[in-house]
Amino acid sequence: MDPALLRERELFKKRALSTPAVEKKKKDREKETVRDEPVQKKPKVTSGSSAPKLDIVSYKTMAGSSQYKFGVLAKIVKHMKARHQDGDDHPLTLEEILDETNQLDVGSKVKMWLQTEALIQNPKIEVSADKRFSFKPMYKIKDKKSLLRLLKQHDLKGLGGILMEDIQESLPHCEKHMKSLQNEILFIIRPLDKKKIVFYNDKTAQLPIDEEFQKLWRAVAVDAMDDQKIDEYLEKQGIRSMQDHGLKKPVPIKRKKPNNKRKTLKKPRDNEHLADVLETYDDNK
Repeated sequence: MDPALLRERELFKKRALSTPAVEKKKKDREKETVRDEPVQKKPKVTSGSSAPKLDIVSYKTMAGSSQYKFGVLAKIVKHMKARHQDGDDHPLTLEEILDETNQLDVGSKVKMWLQTEALIQNPKIEVSADKRFSFKPMYKIKDKKSLLRLLKQHDLKGLGGILMEDIQESLPHCEKHMKSLQNEILFIIRPLDKKKIVFYNDKTAQLPIDEEFQKLWRAVAVDAMDDQKIDEYLEKQGIRSMQDHGLKKPVPIKRKKPNNKRKTLKKPRDNEHLADVLETYDDNK
C-alpha cells in the first residue's frame, strides 16, 4: 500500500480522537430536563360537553316547524271528525282538544297559530262566539229522517244523488241509519272513480214494464259505445235520436258588423269640355 495514504489515514484517526463529542452531551442534557419536568395531561374532550342538550319541545319547534304545525292541525281535524261521527257534537276549547289528542306539549306559538288562524280558517271546523270549536260536516243531518228529507229535496230539485262518503262524514252512526232506510234509498256506483252515490227511491215514478221489453233492454250491450255511436246506429235502423224531438236551441242571429271605414267623397269633376265657352266676369268691368 502507498505509504502516503497510510500517513493520511493515521492523521485522520488522530484528529477524530482529539475532537470532543458535543452533540451527544446536548442530547443527554435535553433528556434529563424532560425527565425532571412534570408530565401535563391533556384534557379529555367529551362529546356531551361541546354540544348543548336539546329539549324535546324545542326540538319539535326548530327547523321544519311548518310541517310540525300542520301535523298538529291534521290530528285535531281528524279527531273532531271522529267525535262527530260518534255523536259528540258539543264544542270544545283549544285546551280540551289538545288534551283529547294528547298534544299538551305544543308550544305557545303553535297554540296562538291554531287559535287565531288555522282552526278559524279551516273549512271543516266551526267556531262559536265563545271561541269553542266543533266539526263542520258537509250536510247538517242528525238522524235518518233528516237524511231522507235531504235526499227528497235533491230528487225534487233535479240535483241527483249524494256521495256516500259525504253522508258518512255528516251523519253520526251512519251504518245503522242506512240499514233502516234500505227500502227508501238506492245505491249506484259511479263508473269513473267507483264511488257510491245514494239516491232517493221515489216509488211514485215506478211504472209497470213488460218482462219481454226488460229482457230486450238488458240484452243490448252499450258499455263500449258512446252517445255518438248510439245515434249513428239508430239512424241506420231508421230511428231518430231523442235530440231531434227535444227543444231546439234558438240559432243566434249573426249581426253585421258596422263598417267603420269612412266613405271617400267623390271630388267634383271639372267641365273640361266647356273650357272655351266659359267666361270670367271681373267686378272692374
